[in-house]
Amino acid sequence: MGKDVIIACDFDSAEKTFAFLDKFTGKKPFVKIGMELYYAEGPSIVREIKRRGHKIFLDLKLHDIPNTVKKSMAVLSRLDVDMTNLHAAGTVRMMEGALEGLTRPDGTRPLLIAVTQLTSTDQESMERDLLIKEPIADVVMHYAHNAKLAGLDGVVCSPLEAGKVHERCGEKFLTVTPGVRFADGDIGDQKRVMTPAEAKKIGSDYIVVGRPITAAEDPVAAYERCVREFVD
Repeated sequence: MGKDVIIACDFDSAEKTFAFLDKFTGKKPFVKIGMELYYAEGPSIVREIKRRGHKIFLDLKLHDIPNTVKKSMAVLSRLDVDMTNLHAAGTVRMMEGALEGLTRPDGTRPLLIAVTQLTSTDQESMERDLLIKEPIADVVMHYAHNAKLAGLDGVVCSPLEAGKVHERCGEKFLTVTPGVRFADGDIGDQKRVMTPAEAKKIGSDYIVVGRPITAAEDPVAAYERCVREFVD
């Protein structure tokens, strides 16, 4: 599977989303639909973006009891997205249930990946707020290993951890990495960041890029720069 750049469409309305996507008159970029947009517009926004020819990563980060997640994933699988996710912290059993629910009667399903630790989390906040005292790198690797045990396709992780995830879980185990910024850009509220070129070098399979593209003066040019640095 080739590398790709996923644009985080973190807008609060369909109007803003389509105004942004209409700028892309050539290649249809892979897009991420997160909680803000999904909760504002519901499943219809997913169907319309899919109809326009975009691949979709539905980023809702499910985390609940296994049966609830299984049933919810069965609903999401009918939206024909290309990738979706959950929190690895929900346990192996929850991830197994999610995979079962996501798989359609014909055996097909979207890619399913697990969030290890959010890129806004650092060692200090993990210890203080979550009472997890292990090194964050060890926690990420343990969660990634659990995701592989459950049969998932990969994990969401910091680009700083992508290479180590591949070492632990294999080269075919996907790494989807937010927290990517241009070398000359603002890191915002992300704590563990890397440039597209660095993410490529360390082994990320997909990078998720939001504000460096969506808030750029020329979003199409910023997207194309990402593709040049990460894919080409």
